[in-house]
Amino acid sequence: MRYIYETMYILRPDLGEELTDGAIAKYQGLLQENGVTSVETQHRGKRRLAYEIGKHRDGIYIQMNYECDGSQVAPLERAMRLSEEVIRYLTIKQPVVEVEAEEEEEVEATA
Repeated sequence: MRYIYETMYILRPDLGEELTDGAIAKYQGLLQENGVTSVETQHRGKRRLAYEIGKHRDGIYIQMNYECDGSQVAPLERAMRLSEEVIRYLTIKQPVVEVEAEEEEEVEATA
């Protein structure tokens, strides 16, 4: 079964724009090297953390959505765990919901 994965990670706030873009490209490239074809990335910006993490009060939030079979998640999380630029990360998965055309037509007919 295929799943849609969402990985949200927080980068150190003292990274400049160039280093932030480099980190985003690094993790996108890592996914693409492991066979993920479509990676949607959203740069959420610098925000105040709810609590201090490693003496950091702020962080740069990045969200990546991608579809894969799950084997690509472990190398990505390992790279983030070993990196000093990432202070937190979280990956969640959701099953791909494929709605049949007949069900869509029934919903439109009742509306």
